[in-house]
Amino acid sequence: MNQIETYIQEHENQFLEDLKAWLRIPSISTLPEHAGDVRRAAEYAVEQLKRLGIEHAELIQTKGHPLVYGEWLQASNKPTLLIYGHYDVQPVDPIELWDSAPFEPSIRNGNIYSRGAADDKGQVMVVLKALETLFQVNGTLPVNVKVLIEGEEEAGGESIEHYIKTYPERLGCDAAFICDTHMPSPEVPALITGLRGIIYTEVIVQGAKQDLHSGTYGGVAPNPLHALSIIISRLKDADGHIHIPGLYDHLRKPSHEEKSFWEQDPLHMDEAFLREMGVSQLSGELEYPPLERVSARPTLEVHGIIGGFTGDGAKTVIPAVAKAKISLRLPPDLKSKEVFKLFEQTVKDVAPAGVSVEVVNLHGGEGVLVSTDSPVMKAASSALEEVYRTPPVYLREGGSVPIAALFDEVLNVPVVLMGFGLPDDNLHAPNEKYSLQQFFNGIRTVASFLQKMA
Repeated sequence: MNQIETYIQEHENQFLEDLKAWLRIPSISTLPEHAGDVRRAAEYAVEQLKRLGIEHAELIQTKGHPLVYGEWLQASNKPTLLIYGHYDVQPVDPIELWDSAPFEPSIRNGNIYSRGAADDKGQVMVVLKALETLFQVNGTLPVNVKVLIEGEEEAGGESIEHYIKTYPERLGCDAAFICDTHMPSPEVPALITGLRGIIYTEVIVQGAKQDLHSGTYGGVAPNPLHALSIIISRLKDADGHIHIPGLYDHLRKPSHEEKSFWEQDPLHMDEAFLREMGVSQLSGELEYPPLERVSARPTLEVHGIIGGFTGDGAKTVIPAVAKAKISLRLPPDLKSKEVFKLFEQTVKDVAPAGVSVEVVNLHGGEGVLVSTDSPVMKAASSALEEVYRTPPVYLREGGSVPIAALFDEVLNVPVVLMGFGLPDDNLHAPNEKYSLQQFFNGIRTVASFLQKMA
C-alpha cells in the first residue's frame, strides 16, 4: 500500500483534471437536446478505460443512450468483479441557485462543485483511478474485472435492464460492486445493506376542453388544479401516513438489531437531518424513528405541479389540465409494478367528481437487501477500516439504485454497495459537490478492496 499511496499522491492533479473533463460534458439523459452530450460522456468513459489498461472497451448501442463496457480477465484463478456506474446526470434547474456554472467544475473549501460530481461521475472516477493505480504500481490487477457504465440511470435505466436480462452470460461474475452511495460523515465509513425501490409517476387531471375565464365559469367549472390538490391530500395526510389500500400489507418487519440501531441513533442522524435541511422539525410518521423513515418505510413525494398561469401579474384562468409528478420509494418487499396498480386505482378512487384522471408510470425499479456475511462484503469492510481507521457501519439507504436488485435477481451474486458521498453533497440539487478528501480516500479504499478480494 505504500507504493499505492505514493502513486495516488503524485497523480492527484491528473486525477482531478480527468474528472473535471468528464464533468464538463452536460450529459443530461432526460433532455433530448443533450443526446449528443450524453454520447460524448460515454465516449470519454471508453477512452478512460482504454487508457488505464482495460481490454475490449467499447460503446454498446441501445434503443436509448449507449452503454459502456470493458473487461480485463487475466487474473488466473482469481474471482471476477462486475463494476457498475453511470455517466448521466440530472438537469440543473433552477440554474440561478448555483454559485458557479454547473458544468464548469469549481473547487472551493475542499470540494469540487459540478453537476455529476457526486452522482455519479466522481464516484465512477474513484473506481477507474483505483484500477489505474493498481495497474501502474503492480503491472496487473489482483482480480478479474468487468466494467459496465450506463447513461440512463437518471432516466429509468430501461436499456441496461434489457441488456442484463438478454446477455447475463457476458456479465457472469462472482460479485458486483456499485459505487453510488454515501457515508454518514467523513469519519464514519459505511456499507449499504439495503436500498428502496421506486415508482415515478405523472398524474394528469383533465377538466374542461379548454382554459376558462373564472368570472364567467367560476362556480360551475371543474378546476383540475384544485382537484389535483384534493387527490394529493387524500393520498398522504399531514402526519405522513400514505392512504393507499394494500400498500403496507407485505412490508417486512425489520430485525431487532436494525430497530435498536434506528431507535438509539448512535450517529445522531436526526440532528444531522435538521442541520442539513435547515429546518426546525422533521416531518413524517412520528411513531417511527427518523432513520427508519428515510430507509425502510414507504414514502410518497410530490416533485412538481404543472398547470394554469404562473407568470408575473394576474390572469384569471381556470386551467383545462393540471399535472403532478409523484414518486413512491418502496422497501424491498414492495414490488414496483404491484404498487403502481394500487397507486393508480387509489388516485382514481379519490379524485373528485367532474374531472378525468390519467396515471402514467414513467419508470420504476426494485429495492434490495444484501447480506453482510459474504466474503466480498468482508473484504470491503476490511478495506474501509484500513483507510478510515474505524470499522464501517451497516446502513440501509433510502435512495433507489434499481440495478442492484437486477444484479441480485438475474446474476445471483452478492452486491457490494460502497460509496463515498456525504449527506450534504446536494444530489439532484443546485451546488452539487464531492469532497476531495472523500475522492482520494475512495481511491485508496477501492484499491485495497480489490487486493483483499483476491
